[in-house]
Amino acid sequence: MTTMARLRLDYALLPLLALGLMPYAASAQTLGYGSVDGGSSGASSGASRRSAAASEDVGDEEEEFSGRASASPRRDGNRRYFRTRITPYIEAAQIAEQQLEPGNDLLTWSSLAAGVDIAASRPNVEGVMSVRYERRFGLNSTAEDSDTLYGIGRGEFRIAPNVRIEAGGLATHVNVEDTGVPITGVVGNRDRVTQVYSVYGGPAITSSVGAVGVEASYRAGFTATDSPDAPRLVGQPALVDVFDQSISHTASIHAGVKPGEVLPVGIGVGGNYYREDISNLDQRVEDLKARVDVTLPVSPTIALVGGVGYEDVEISNRDAVRGPDGIAITGPDGRWVTDKSRDRVLSYDTSGFIWDAGVVWRPSRRTALEAHVGRRYGSTSVYGSFAYSPDSRSSINISAYDNMAGFGGQLNRAVAMLPTQFEILRNPLSGDLGECVNSLEQGNCLTSALGNVSSSTFRGRGVMANYNVSLGKITAGIGAGYDRRRFIGAKGTILELADGVVDESWWLRGQLDARVSDRGRWLTLVAANWFQSGLATNGDSMVLKATTAYAHSITDHLSATAALGLDGANFDDPLVDDWAGSALVGVRYSF
Repeated sequence: MTTMARLRLDYALLPLLALGLMPYAASAQTLGYGSVDGGSSGASSGASRRSAAASEDVGDEEEEFSGRASASPRRDGNRRYFRTRITPYIEAAQIAEQQLEPGNDLLTWSSLAAGVDIAASRPNVEGVMSVRYERRFGLNSTAEDSDTLYGIGRGEFRIAPNVRIEAGGLATHVNVEDTGVPITGVVGNRDRVTQVYSVYGGPAITSSVGAVGVEASYRAGFTATDSPDAPRLVGQPALVDVFDQSISHTASIHAGVKPGEVLPVGIGVGGNYYREDISNLDQRVEDLKARVDVTLPVSPTIALVGGVGYEDVEISNRDAVRGPDGIAITGPDGRWVTDKSRDRVLSYDTSGFIWDAGVVWRPSRRTALEAHVGRRYGSTSVYGSFAYSPDSRSSINISAYDNMAGFGGQLNRAVAMLPTQFEILRNPLSGDLGECVNSLEQGNCLTSALGNVSSSTFRGRGVMANYNVSLGKITAGIGAGYDRRRFIGAKGTILELADGVVDESWWLRGQLDARVSDRGRWLTLVAANWFQSGLATNGDSMVLKATTAYAHSITDHLSATAALGLDGANFDDPLVDDWAGSALVGVRYSF
């Protein structure tokens, strides 16, 4: 591991470790990532505020102008708090992988892993964190040594009645080709692994001045990747555009009154600012908006909502250093070298009037719908969300989004939208996160945010849906989604090659966790992705991961696991297809 990689690892771990001491208690969100109105602030979107302003008059009992108003039904009043649970553990396992395509090698490893799972639920502290480090030792010449870090967490600490501190983080990896497009999930394929770290944190304040509710929030985020061997195509000037790192800032402020307090309608006014600085070619995204929102209740369960405002969005980047032949130069890490001597060039610049109109339907505490259409980013924008909990054992969440960002900012938003109480299901074969979390308050998946690791900024639009159910000893979940990214790059720079290029992905996730006896547990995970990428060098692809495992508790602290899996990818060119079957036997000791 390089010195830079170690530094990134240290910085990535700090917020995750802090979550163990400072997890949190915000209401669940139903959004996949980004604010429901397509804005840059996930903490206090205009649509969320409109829902909050309307809630008292349309049958919901959410806190007014909380800044975290959720379209998902809340059950805070019936929450049962428990003490913080901390479970450190160590694991040892033997792993075998039989290559099916393109070769037929048998690879074997011994692995050692250590991790900790933390969960807290108290009146002022709530959150979840799980961190795991694994080291694999190759037992034959074709099995390489490797180490991986996986972690996920989200928490809040309420330091005063109206003040809370939020934090969250993610550590995972994706296998990508040189354009950042995911290609395969094969357990033993480590030569294209890109380790991803993303953390965020910041304060949120809610208050009131008479009948006026006021909220403000700030969130800073950092995302980085570590690609030990950035691959390039021999004989071609490859687009080496794998994301390196970025820093993002999100700030918002809003004030408003609910319907009936001053006027028959609810009125709010506020502003949002988003900025993301990407190290690759000094890319920068700036998104500033100010708007006025109106809420008109038309029945006890329905409200019409709308807003008008002004936005100013700019995206820019520098060019790469060019050689005497005009070819862009890449550095030791395989990425383009930024030409600091040249001025930044605008790749996207729009400003002017924005608007949207929609409806909020909340017939009960268990059902909520928002649907909006308007104009933003110089074109039509559609977004919304639906949440339904037919009973205390199941929940359905659907969301549609539209926003602009880079890979780091989009991933930060996805982590910030996770619920505060969820179950993490890891792949027993690889140790990686299942990308979707189990939660009856709100299921959520990070799949769309990890859909492409290209450094180029983009406009992202899509939809995702989740269903989670708990039936006594059986819990299950399914998630599906579609994500479309149109990349943006300045004319006359190397990123012009990506300007206007579109990536589309469809994904499906399923999980089943069953307690088959007092000491036995059966887990099945299935994941499928379909990619159509204008950047991919291998054409369209389909990636599949399927794992089934049985774990048995030998004692209260010691358990054994056996697992089987199939992983692979198909491409337009069958000569580069990659498939393998895997098996694992291992033991875990929990302290």
